[in-house]
Amino acid sequence: MSDSVEPISPSAARAAQEVRVVFSRLRRRLREIGGAHDLTPSQAAVLSRLLKDGATTASALAAAERVRPQSMAATLGALEERGLIRRDPDPQDGRRQLVTPSDAGREWVEGSRQARDEWLSRALQDRCTEEERETVLRAFTVLDRLVQ
Repeated sequence: MSDSVEPISPSAARAAQEVRVVFSRLRRRLREIGGAHDLTPSQAAVLSRLLKDGATTASALAAAERVRPQSMAATLGALEERGLIRRDPDPQDGRRQLVTPSDAGREWVEGSRQARDEWLSRALQDRCTEEERETVLRAFTVLDRLVQ
């Protein structure tokens, strides 16, 4: 018995393209709304990760973000220059530094998140019916299942 792979249906191919295009536009719009134009996408991602995960090393951040240590060093340098992160000696190993968001970094992430949430909530409220919002919620249940 051979393993045959079912061909991709036209509806699956079209759905994949539409999801990708819409998410790309939405991501771009949310970056504009949240002030991410002030930071590169990688800088914003690192700052958000630090706020979510807490203090960590540059090498752990590089691994988590799947980038080379040199790239992470440049990203952290830019964030530090803007006063958005701090580097403190690791209490367990003084040779290493722990990176944490500064108060300004926390404010940037929280303000950006709040602006994006408010814009998207308002857009869904003003441009969609209750039925459409329920459809969006159901669609995200399906999309979430895809990424699990």
